[in-house]
Amino acid sequence: MSREHYDRVAAQEKWQAFWEKDETYKPLDDGSRERRYVLDMFPYPSGDLHMGHAEAYAMGDVVSRFLRLKGFDVLHPIGWDSFGLPAENAAIRNNAHPAEWTYANIETQASSFKRYGLSLDWSRRLHTSDEEYYRWTQWLFLRFHERGLAYRKESFVNWCPKDQTVLANEQVVGGTCERCGTEVTKRKLRQWYFKITDYADRLLDDMSELEGGWPEHVLTMQRNWIGRSEGAHVDFRVEGRETPITVFTTRPDTLYGATYMVVAPDGDLAAELVSDGQRAEFEAYVEKVKRTSEIERQSTEREKTGVWLGVDAINPVNGERLPIWAADYVLADYGTGAIMAVPAHDQRDLDFARKFDLPVRTVLDVDGTDPAETGVATVGDGAYMNSGILDGLTDKSAGVSRMIAHLEADNGGVGTVQYRLRDWLLSRQRFWGCPIPIVHCEQCGEVPVPDEQLPVRLPDLRGDQLAPKGTSPLAAATDWVNTTCPRCGGAAQRDTDTMDTFVDSSWYFFRYCSPGYEEGPFRPEDVARWMPVAQYVGGVEHAILHLLYMRFFSKVLHDMGMVPFKEPMQRLLNQGQVINHGKAMSKSLGNGVDLGQQIDNYGVDAVRVTMIFAGPPEDDIDWAALSPASSLKFLQRAHRLAADVTSEPGVDFANGDRSLRKSTHQSIAEIDMLVGDGRFNVAVARIMELVNATRKAIDSGCGPADPAVREAAEFVAQALSLVAPYVAEEMWEMLGKEPSVANSRWPESDPQLAAEDTVTMVVQIQGKIRAKLEVPADIAEETAVELALADAGVQRSLAGREVVKVIAKLPKMVSLVPGK
Repeated sequence: MSREHYDRVAAQEKWQAFWEKDETYKPLDDGSRERRYVLDMFPYPSGDLHMGHAEAYAMGDVVSRFLRLKGFDVLHPIGWDSFGLPAENAAIRNNAHPAEWTYANIETQASSFKRYGLSLDWSRRLHTSDEEYYRWTQWLFLRFHERGLAYRKESFVNWCPKDQTVLANEQVVGGTCERCGTEVTKRKLRQWYFKITDYADRLLDDMSELEGGWPEHVLTMQRNWIGRSEGAHVDFRVEGRETPITVFTTRPDTLYGATYMVVAPDGDLAAELVSDGQRAEFEAYVEKVKRTSEIERQSTEREKTGVWLGVDAINPVNGERLPIWAADYVLADYGTGAIMAVPAHDQRDLDFARKFDLPVRTVLDVDGTDPAETGVATVGDGAYMNSGILDGLTDKSAGVSRMIAHLEADNGGVGTVQYRLRDWLLSRQRFWGCPIPIVHCEQCGEVPVPDEQLPVRLPDLRGDQLAPKGTSPLAAATDWVNTTCPRCGGAAQRDTDTMDTFVDSSWYFFRYCSPGYEEGPFRPEDVARWMPVAQYVGGVEHAILHLLYMRFFSKVLHDMGMVPFKEPMQRLLNQGQVINHGKAMSKSLGNGVDLGQQIDNYGVDAVRVTMIFAGPPEDDIDWAALSPASSLKFLQRAHRLAADVTSEPGVDFANGDRSLRKSTHQSIAEIDMLVGDGRFNVAVARIMELVNATRKAIDSGCGPADPAVREAAEFVAQALSLVAPYVAEEMWEMLGKEPSVANSRWPESDPQLAAEDTVTMVVQIQGKIRAKLEVPADIAEETAVELALADAGVQRSLAGREVVKVIAKLPKMVSLVPGK
């Protein structure tokens, strides 16, 4: 290609081949440089890359390339989260094996990743559905099981009748399955759980290590999800029942205001308590509840429903009888599955009480109103009333402490801490996932598969064999299910559930540190060398579950002595969504944008520049409002700068035009700061300004042979390599530099050249700006005050008053305080 013309297609083919042959982006890992680990949340192979991928991976690539130029040895790996339900459903439709669809899509995506010019180390590539990977997923499960962190229990779960599998609460949208739209029901199953609640306090406390590195809203979301609450367990006796009902409450001080109790209708407790006379009505109600998602049940907008169970409980502080109701706004697996209802001071309880004509008793005088009359619960602190031992108190903490002490002395309860967080349900009744390495033996019970027998491989099922049947498809593979107990040698059956794919994604970043390692999931010294991850990049939709689960895994591995840190990701960058005409892209709306077509039309570099220049990384991008054609024109202008340079490599830049050199060094300093702060869009704007400044210098007589033109063009190539790697490589080569520009070093900014000659100094009088003056950057205070006082606008504002105080923050501001 000619020096003047930028052939984007030829450049893409040329440099892809070079990077692959040269292994440009493979880290040295020899200790010669300080290490940094940059990681993008790995993709699911559902098809080719889309516009969301284009944005997310461009952001991570900016960070990776920048750190390389700053002299770090950078690990930037790639892999695929390749188990999951979409592959299984595709296999059923196509009468095939899920692996065929999965690995074909992986190859498509891999080709597109390479085309997109990402600085990835392909030597560490992994797929979670590979036997060599899921062997270690199973190994980790067994270590959790040994520590009592993996266990089975029966519970009601969200069940999709069409996909025939358990759904997490977050996979239920409007009462339907997010994947197929089928109405979700409840089903009681014996399921595997990880005991993440054992780590609730540490998951909360260790967030202090993430402050400043993770977005504050993500930390807030995790804190709210864990939901630590201090309060008391209170015991309510039930006549004829030996065991009392235990309720957790954060406000034991309001016990005198309890007028009824509520238990979860789908829990074991309700079925135990209901009287014979109420059983038919209760069972009909439970069937209705099963068709309602937990998220809907907790909505404050829903009309309250419930049924009386025909029994009463005894309030431990005053002996009153409290009718026990079953109502769907109480969840079976949150807390104890039962609450004491204090309707005067809780709006949900008040709404329920008013609907079913239950008593309302005010025990806190908050604002002088009566909730029984207003229909509005009073919340907050107030003077205790109708509260026996608490009457006369006005301090909430004193009231809570006194009530807990009274309960403990009277054996009616105990102070405790409760969490909103529930244990992680990891069982899935589908084929295409990691098999759970447990066998069930009538003699020995649950028996772990010995490590030397791992992996427990999936059998060869395909097509109709994978069709949902109400249980896992694995259950029908009798040759696979029937096995020998590793402990007693008798007949046994394999566990037929597979693991939630969140298990696979909770440790993949460790495996990247030790590709191909066969003695464990990773070599501890490799992880200690590369981790924690310096920058993690991905969508905010994973702000709770994925990030919480991988933090949990890391803490368990820390306790096992396998990793030396508690938090695996030092910094987190969430990118926004790519939308079109104000709406999320979807086939049904017909507003999808084909990434491949955009690249064909404008080239990879133009698409990447457009994505990054559109706004801050965390903001949504409306593709309809953007112009990749304009980005391409900018890249062609930058390319021509390199073509215009006639000075030789190695020329002494100090002899160049000072004005252009000043622009270059100011750009070096500012872009360095902007990229480090994650303000990538502003960094691109500064590159554009430097290209324009260099072109203006050439056109105004500076000349292409001037060393300052070469200095500017070389830095433009380096800065552009962060966002437009193909044109940057072309420029670097035209400038006579050794490829690759990725191996160059970010230049040091000369402080004297980067310093501004003049700045805008504001003059304030009593906090109001009265003048803006251009002054030397190194102006002395005496001179600054003289110039301020000499300004006509300042004189008019002073109106002859004497200045009694001067506050100077040079060179930006002088504040004058006049006398009266």
